[in-house]
Amino acid sequence: MLLIDSADKQHYSIKQLTNKIIEGDALQVLKKIPEKSVDMVFMDPPYFLQLPKKKLKRWNVKTDVEGVEDEWDKFSSFEDYDNFIKNILIELKRIIKENGTIWVISTYHSIFRIGTIMQDIGYWILNNVLWLKSNPMPNWLGVRFTNATETMIWATSGKEIKNYTFHKEKAKEFGIGKVGANVWQIPLCSGKERLKDEKGKKIHSTQKPVELLRRVILSSTNEGDLILDPLAGLGTTGYVANALNRKFIMIEKEEKYNKTTLKRFEIPLVLTKKTEINKEIE
Repeated sequence: MLLIDSADKQHYSIKQLTNKIIEGDALQVLKKIPEKSVDMVFMDPPYFLQLPKKKLKRWNVKTDVEGVEDEWDKFSSFEDYDNFIKNILIELKRIIKENGTIWVISTYHSIFRIGTIMQDIGYWILNNVLWLKSNPMPNWLGVRFTNATETMIWATSGKEIKNYTFHKEKAKEFGIGKVGANVWQIPLCSGKERLKDEKGKKIHSTQKPVELLRRVILSSTNEGDLILDPLAGLGTTGYVANALNRKFIMIEKEEKYNKTTLKRFEIPLVLTKKTEINKEIE
């Protein structure tokens, strides 16, 4: 299931990559994937949060707030970040099938930059979908509104594309009200779903909930479709895709994340309408 990318490997066939985690640099691996070969992309890039070096303390117990301090979220400038995003999106545009779609998720720190880049290189935005967190991180300083949402951009690779997959009944099931509005209320990962190491520390700072990917996949793909996640983290995209009878390709350079993903796949994910996880990693 795990494939280690190497510099001497010039290209991959889709058969070689299907239902695999490719350990390697996303941009380098994407260049080796055949054009027009995947049905849907889910991209969860670094947010470039630009956090201060000083640790934020919880006001009531004076403990540290665990933010996103990983090296993969650090860039030297907005230009550096924009180039990172742009280069990946250019490759993805080549790889997505004519009638395929792409989802990109981010916070207010970078989603507007990403949207501009997508439009500049020819993507056509179909929707933005707001993930409303029912249990958001509190605003400890009390100097601004609590950030309780993340935004997903859903797009095709061009304005002229009309025959993309969209299941309107699923949209009605997931959204607010009978019209299936573009707001999904889903809690942050917690409890058994939040994957932690042997010391009880969360393994990934921005792990996405299974329910979020369930809705993305069911509303915009069909059974048997091939889904690509170029920045896979803990592999939630592939984990959910597999449970929903879709195929996947995941790319992730961090060995520690890939080890955790492989462990997740040892326990089959069982989904119901309410996303009841029968078994999960402790």
